[in-house]
Parts: sequence; C-alpha cells; structure tokens
Amino acid sequence: MWLRSPSRTLILTAICMACLFGASLHSQQTKMDSMNLDRSRGILRDAYDNLKKHYYDPKFHGLDIEARYHEFDAKIQKASSLSQAFGLVAGFLDGLNDSHTFFEPPARPYRVDYGYRMQIFGENCFITRVRPGTDAESKVHSGDQVLGYNNFAVNRGDLWKMSYYFNSLSPQKASILALRDPHGDERKITVDAKYRELKRVLDFTGEGGAWDIWQYIRDEQNQDHLVRERYVEMGDVIIWKMPEFELDDSAVDHMFGIVRKHKALVLDLRGNPGGAVVTLEHMLSNVFDHDVKVGDRVGRKELKPENAKTRGGNAFSGKLIVLVDSGSASAAELFPRVIQIEKRGTVVGDRTMGAVMEARGYSGSQGADTKIFYGFSVTEADLIMKDGKSLEHVGVTPDEIVIPTAQDLATGRDPALTRAAELAGLNLEPAAAGKMFPFEWLPD
Repeated sequence: MWLRSPSRTLILTAICMACLFGASLHSQQTKMDSMNLDRSRGILRDAYDNLKKHYYDPKFHGLDIEARYHEFDAKIQKASSLSQAFGLVAGFLDGLNDSHTFFEPPARPYRVDYGYRMQIFGENCFITRVRPGTDAESKVHSGDQVLGYNNFAVNRGDLWKMSYYFNSLSPQKASILALRDPHGDERKITVDAKYRELKRVLDFTGEGGAWDIWQYIRDEQNQDHLVRERYVEMGDVIIWKMPEFELDDSAVDHMFGIVRKHKALVLDLRGNPGGAVVTLEHMLSNVFDHDVKVGDRVGRKELKPENAKTRGGNAFSGKLIVLVDSGSASAAELFPRVIQIEKRGTVVGDRTMGAVMEARGYSGSQGADTKIFYGFSVTEADLIMKDGKSLEHVGVTPDEIVIPTAQDLATGRDPALTRAAELAGLNLEPAAAGKMFPFEWLPD
C-alpha cells in the first residue's frame, strides 16, 4: 500500500512518454475510429470494476455508481477525440472527490515541456521555475503571480485539477497565462510548449537492433537522479531534503545514522508527494523513543491501525524541525502531523495539500501483440489520526507559517528554510538557503 498523490503534483512540465494509444498533439480533436472507441469504453469498464472491487467505501459516498457508469459510457460513445474520452474516464472517478482515486491514462507518443512550473503559496499561485531554452524563458519569470491559466482562474482548490488535465489528459501546444509581476504590473501572454515526437511503438525485445530498452533505462535513471536524497551538514545541524517516501528500511537507517551525529535535524518535505507506508512508519520509528500510532485505517473490512514501532536507543533524540508546503502530500503530511500531535518537534512552512488516503495501484492493458497500458489508483482505506480527524481536503497547518513573497521567489530567497534553520540553532541567510539544494530539470 502507498500514500502518494503521483499525478497531482503541481508541476506544469508535461513529459508524456511513448505509447501506442493514438492521437498526436496535432490531432487531438480528430474523430476516433471504432477500435479506439472500444478501447476507451474498455478502460471505463476497468475503472468501474476496480471501484466495485476495491474502493474503501462500498456506498461510494452516496453516488449511484451503476447509473454513473452507464451515464459516462454513453458520453464516451459520443466522444470526438481520445483526449475527450480520457477526460470522461477521469471525470467518472473524480465524482468521488477522493485525492487518491484517479485514472492514469496511456502515455502519448510525444514529449511536451511547457517550460515553467508553478505552485500555490498561501492562497495564491506563482511561477517558481523557468526552463532555459524554452519559449517561456523570455516571457515568464519566477515570482510572477498566476491569475489565470488557459482562461481559468487559479486557486488552491482547483490547481491540481488543471495540472492533472493539462499534463496527463490533454497536453497542449501552448498555454495562456494571465500574470502579475512583483511590481504589480499585469499582462496576458501565450507560451508555446516545446514539443518532440517520440516512437509510437517501443520494441523491448532487442531483436533487429532495437535499443528502446536502453532509452527506457536511461529515462528511469534520470528520474531516479532527481529524487535522490540530498543533505547538508553545518556544525550541529543537518538539513535533509527528502523528495519522496520511497526508501527501504536500510536506506532510512543509513540516513539516520548520519543524522544522529548532529543535535538538530531540519527535514525538508516541501514538494514531497508521499510514497510507501513502510517508509513512513520507519521514518517515524527513527524519531521517537516510544511506539506511536499514526492513525486508524477505515475500509470495507476491519483493518489494523497504522503504527510505528520505535528503534529505541537507535532513534534520533535531537531537535526536529519539519518543512512543508502546498506540494507536500499524503505520507509527507502524515509525518508532520504525527510530529505535531506527539509534540515531538516544530512544523514550519505552508499548509499542505490535503491529499491523504491509503491507496493501491492497479494496472490495465488491452491488445494482444501490440498492447496499450494504463492504470488506476484506488483508495482502499481512509486514515483517521489520533486526534480523531482526517487530513483529506484539510492538510496540515504548520506551527509557524512562513510563505515566500513574490520578490523572494524572483530573487531565489528561501525564508522558510531560513526560519527552520534558526529554530535548529543555525544562522542561514535567505539567499544562501535558496541555493542550498539547486533545482534540476530532467534532460530534454
């Protein structure tokens, strides 16, 4: 089981890998043929079957799931494009309003890079990164507030839906942005995406000189490099940037072997989408000298509570400060909330995403010799914390809210890390904090 919101990170850089399921970016609105229509209906049926078998609430939050399936099946039969059909499958699941129940569509045979990333801070959205060599480089700047995205108003509650749609379901050749710069001047611009065709069919057999498997491995290695653990030791303080909860027990213990050499730990979980339950449990085991309860698991049948067993004398006993933001999701929300409830440390930053359920991934495919692949995430348990509350749609409110200004973003300052370091007993200037863990783009 995992606690993760993979398709809902607020990242506006779509990297859509090759697959076999039709439509290129230039033909999204062309009429589907009968084969793709049958495949789309089959995907909807798979979504329905997975809900019926696995969803934690057999009453589906009051939805008539049978009627809803037939309603969306009829809509798909009238769909004019694959993107529209994918949107209907996603919409079928979205009616549950569940952060961890969603459709992961077949990837597309092209790569799209919008050239920028944006994120919620407080209740407002800002550009955070701009990729060199893209159309965005001369038009968009870190610190620009995003007032509108593709003619939709941008807010904390809806941005993940926009990101999911324009990244996973219907990548675009260009995006329309309404922006306000740090000086208060407003503008509306169109930013062309960087687009590159990829192979429609990947041959992993190695026959006939096919080398697709090696490109796939390189892509995976590049992704792994971006989510590696990074840390900086500064006297009695260690600052650990943890990008995902995807470490096995030995890797967690290795990191805490380094942490225990210091009197204070700043654990940076900003932008961390969560990950594996076992990683969450072992992280907590390493910071408590007693067993702790994470929460009660509520599902179709009686489930054991989620607990973390202490490592006893091997647990880190020093000062603990946890950094979070609107991109911290799932396991990266449960960890700081347990820290708050147990009064083990201080949480600093911005309110977290509020995407906290326990889910399992289910893969699907269609075809014989040539296959298409897709998947579903289905919630199998809700998590009720020790205080009797769920974090779903609520998130974690930090003990100290520290949000960067537009000018901070424009100049690369990081006041939240500065404050966390100060609580750990370290003097760190905001400009230096902003350079501590340099941002890295995936290779083109």
